[in-house]
Amino acid sequence: MNTLKLRSQLENFFIEDIGEQDITTDLIFADETNGEIVFLAKDEGIFCGEEVIKSGFKLLNNDINVEVLVKDGDRIEYGQQLALVSGKIADLLKGERVVLNLIQRMSGIATLTNKAVITLNSDFTKICDTRKTTPGLRMFEKYAVRCGGGFNHRFGLYDGVMIKDNHISFAGSIERAVAAVRKQAGHMVKVEVEVETEEQVVEAVNAGADVIMFDNRTPDEIKELIKLVPAGIITEASGGIQLSNLADYGDTGVHYISLGFLTHSYKALDISVKVKWNKGEE
Repeated sequence: MNTLKLRSQLENFFIEDIGEQDITTDLIFADETNGEIVFLAKDEGIFCGEEVIKSGFKLLNNDINVEVLVKDGDRIEYGQQLALVSGKIADLLKGERVVLNLIQRMSGIATLTNKAVITLNSDFTKICDTRKTTPGLRMFEKYAVRCGGGFNHRFGLYDGVMIKDNHISFAGSIERAVAAVRKQAGHMVKVEVEVETEEQVVEAVNAGADVIMFDNRTPDEIKELIKLVPAGIITEASGGIQLSNLADYGDTGVHYISLGFLTHSYKALDISVKVKWNKGEE
């Protein structure tokens, strides 16, 4: 993740949560008493969020000591200690929920992605995400997909051309849409076209598409359509693909399978924060 962007987003998350002050914490812990908290896994899965823990607490107080005991992408077990954080109690309490919210969600996505990769079980076809992410959390969610063994599709509308059905309808044809892009875009910009029929595949190929995405097609349909695509053009399958039928798409020959559910239908991994010691009680 981009360090500057991570820090900026974490600052905004803390401002949203803390506001003017943490009334509860500031009234109880007005002194400089120190303590330590531990992050504990309450489920098994793939961990993600190492830098969130490190950067998050340091933003609140650079004197806080953070020791993350696992690496991003590591498989974790129930009851496992994930991180130890010590410092001023007030800062620990102010930071724990924002940090916990993020790493639970990131670990949930990484775990689901890893399950999809294992389910597909392919040395050729790769799992990737989509733009169906939570507004404001795209950087975190797409990073989590990578930690789970998946790959990233485009990050936004700005870093890749993807001509979808509505673009084609408004433009009048695939040929017109691709031509308009080719006339203005630089040579570093790849062009992906969404197709559903044999006619659209042929048109996309002839128009010079770099990537062809088979949208909402069955595995058998893709096996036939992909025969029309010359070597050198990247292929992708998307739409209507779930864990239950994912393995069926592994034999279609596509390079990528993009899955929206990785970032819009995941279950956050259960992680908790507990007090490990309190200097005030020693």
